[in-house]
Amino acid sequence: MARPTDERDDRDEGSLLDEGQTEAAARDVDQPVISLRDVHLAYDRPILQGVSFDLSPGTTKILLGGSGSGKSTILRLLLGLLKADSGSIVVDGTEVTSLSEEEMRDVRLKIGMVFQEGALFDSLTVRENVGYKYYEETDMPLEQVDHRVEEVLGFIGLGEHIDKMPSELSGGQRRRVAIARAMAFKPRILLYDEATTGLDPITATTVDDEIIKLRDLEGVSSIVVTHQLRDAFYVATHMAVRDESGAVHIVPATPEKSEEAEFMMLKDGEIVFEGSAEELRHSTDPYLRTFLS
Repeated sequence: MARPTDERDDRDEGSLLDEGQTEAAARDVDQPVISLRDVHLAYDRPILQGVSFDLSPGTTKILLGGSGSGKSTILRLLLGLLKADSGSIVVDGTEVTSLSEEEMRDVRLKIGMVFQEGALFDSLTVRENVGYKYYEETDMPLEQVDHRVEEVLGFIGLGEHIDKMPSELSGGQRRRVAIARAMAFKPRILLYDEATTGLDPITATTVDDEIIKLRDLEGVSSIVVTHQLRDAFYVATHMAVRDESGAVHIVPATPEKSEEAEFMMLKDGEIVFEGSAEELRHSTDPYLRTFLS
C-alpha cells in the first residue's frame, strides 16, 4: 500500500489532542478521569482487596509494589480485560464494571496502552505500527492517517525512522514508537506497564521524557506501573516546558508540579501508601523502607 511521505516536522503545530478532547478536558478539570471505589478481585487468593483511588486530569499516578501485588491487574480492569468481583470502576465518566465487550470498545478508544517490551508488530514498518488502529478500524483517508502518524513521530523525535522496521531500531526507540502508537488515536488516558524494563538508564530516560511531555504539553492523564524506582522518581520530579522558540525542555519540577504526581504502593492487593515523591522518600514505614532500599 503506497503511502505519501513528507519531511516536515509537526511537533510545534500545537496540541496533539483534537479540539473536542481539549474542550472535554477543560470542562471536566475537577472530575477524576479514573475512579476506583472498594474494588475486590480474587482467584485462588485475593488479588485486590478494597482498592480505591482517583486519577485527576493531566496528572500521573505511579503504581509501585512487588511481583503479584496487583499493579498490572488494575490496568487490565481499566481496559475491561478482567472483571472485578465487586466495587466500582469509572473511566472518563463511564462505569465499566458491568459493560459488555462491545460496550467496552468506546471506553478503550479513550485509553492508550504501552506494554512491557513495546509489543510492536515485527512485520510492519514504524509507520504501519503507529497508524495500525486507523488503518484497521477507521475509514479515514490514507493521507490523513499518514499526517497523523508523521505528527506523533515528530512529537517524539523519531520522524526520520518512519519507514524502518522495528528490528532496525534500538530498544529505546522501539519503546518510544510504542508510545507513539498508543497516543496516535488521541486518547485522554495513557497506561504504561513497565515501559522502561530492560533498558539502560540513559535510554530509559528518553522514554521517561516522553511520558512527561505527554502529561505536561498534551494534558494526558497517565498511570505508570513500574518497579524501576529511578524512573518513577524522575517522572514525578521533572516537567516539560516550551521556550519562546517552541523547543521543548525537560526541567526539574516546581514543588507544586511535583505534588501532582502521586505514588501508590500496593502490597498483597491493598494500598499501603499513597502520596508524593517527597512523602515517600521520608516515610518511616518498614515495608516502604525495605522496598526503597
